[in-house]
Amino acid sequence: MPDKDTYDYVVVGAGSAGAVVAARLSEDPSTSVLLLEAGGAADADEVSIPAAFPTLFKTRWDWSYTTTEQKQLCSRRTYWPRMKALGGCSSMNAMIYIRGNRADYDTWRDQYGAEGWGYDDVLPYFKRAEGNTRLGGPYHGQDGPLHVEDRRYTHPLSEAWVESAVASGFKPTDDFNGAVQEGAGQYQVTCRKGRRCSVDRAYLQPAIARDNLTVRTGALVSRVVLEGGRAVGVAYLLGREERLAYVDREVVLSGGAVNSPQVLMLSGIGPATHLREVGVDVVHDLPGVGQNLHDHPAVPLVFHSRGTTDLAEHNNLVNFGRAKAMGSGPLVSNVGESGGFFRSREDLAAPDLQVHFAPTGFYDNGMHEPSTRKLTVAPTLVNVASRGQVRLRSTDPRWHPDIDPAYYDDQADLDAMLAGARRLLETVRTGPLARYVDRPFRPEQTAPSDGELVDHIRRETQTLYHPVGTCAMGSGEQAVVDPELRVRGVDGLRVADASVMPMVPRGNTNAPTIMIGERAADLLQGKGTR
Repeated sequence: MPDKDTYDYVVVGAGSAGAVVAARLSEDPSTSVLLLEAGGAADADEVSIPAAFPTLFKTRWDWSYTTTEQKQLCSRRTYWPRMKALGGCSSMNAMIYIRGNRADYDTWRDQYGAEGWGYDDVLPYFKRAEGNTRLGGPYHGQDGPLHVEDRRYTHPLSEAWVESAVASGFKPTDDFNGAVQEGAGQYQVTCRKGRRCSVDRAYLQPAIARDNLTVRTGALVSRVVLEGGRAVGVAYLLGREERLAYVDREVVLSGGAVNSPQVLMLSGIGPATHLREVGVDVVHDLPGVGQNLHDHPAVPLVFHSRGTTDLAEHNNLVNFGRAKAMGSGPLVSNVGESGGFFRSREDLAAPDLQVHFAPTGFYDNGMHEPSTRKLTVAPTLVNVASRGQVRLRSTDPRWHPDIDPAYYDDQADLDAMLAGARRLLETVRTGPLARYVDRPFRPEQTAPSDGELVDHIRRETQTLYHPVGTCAMGSGEQAVVDPELRVRGVDGLRVADASVMPMVPRGNTNAPTIMIGERAADLLQGKGTR
């Protein structure tokens, strides 16, 4: 017989939202919480050292997802790294602290019916989470658990890129999360004294000794246990053994944009026709589960550099030891050091493009060993029109699902990316950065035509690691959860992670996902309920 445990809450997934939910709920000593994580402890040195995050890709720390063939990307399958350990992707990301634009959250509220999620509603949760060492009110918090700081190391190329961006027409900014998002500047990072500050470090480890919080690693959740239309627990695999955990209150899915819809569908909650095709008994027909998948695509524009260094050449044991022991030196770089936000067209109400600048050749997710000195500037589409889906391939929870982000299926996305790449090619040749640019690497042409640039976009587009939307929040027919994150038509079950975002925010998604965790904890405790 499977083991049986009972808790007030079971939280599935210890990532950027789940770890926050579990830590906040367990602040009440009368509340018992079980946190289940499929991965293990995030205890590798490469987790703490900021520049080392790409070395975690395609290792035991990584879910190593691959998309379906993308017809707009020369029929390529694209690789999606996702951290499989405590802290989730906050233990493997580039640590850029960006919240998104005011327009994003007001759109959630006004166009999708996510009442209570407008910008003025979510700002207090961003501030509650944040412990910023430089910036304060009215936009920033300084006492929250998530440490945010100015990076301890900045490569001279990153400073030159900002100067060139300003010379080409960007406004300078020292705060992308303040009153105005647009402009160019250095990114703040979720680090503490030069070391990564994941949700594991910020929220979970300070809470893990509490008697009322149980954290179980190596636990792959296979389904939600349902009785009479209510979630009463979860089944999970611990090694080859199936176990059950029951709840007196609620189950919270925080597996992210891939795993949360997968668990729902394995539980019989999702599009009925698809579930029957795969062999899952339909418990509740909810068509929106797995739909609305979208992601930020990025296109690396890579140049050979001259008269400078490459961040990669500092990757040695001396600097590794320096970063580990003192939180200093080149390896405390987050790689994507500087950037900006701009519009592909003047008539847009908010930026639709973000820039990520790296003082090294970062392409193909950094999976290539550097052979010459390079620099990379990557336009990233942050207002995405294309929509894909996640679908089951098997009733076995260990099988990866079909993942189709449908990159550029909407022509507007390709048009915007082309405009962004064109502008950044001009920026690289402007101002102080120009003296460090030797010759193009990818694309190979010095002045590519629109056709050549589109070909480059199709060949080189990769994920910016920000999938969202597959359990979308709102009030329409395709909404999976309501504005209080409750799964529609099922009692005692909520989703709290990036999958509930009906539209991806304009910027890196880690901070918004942490915000969702903070607000979810309040909703579960009856605070902030409308």
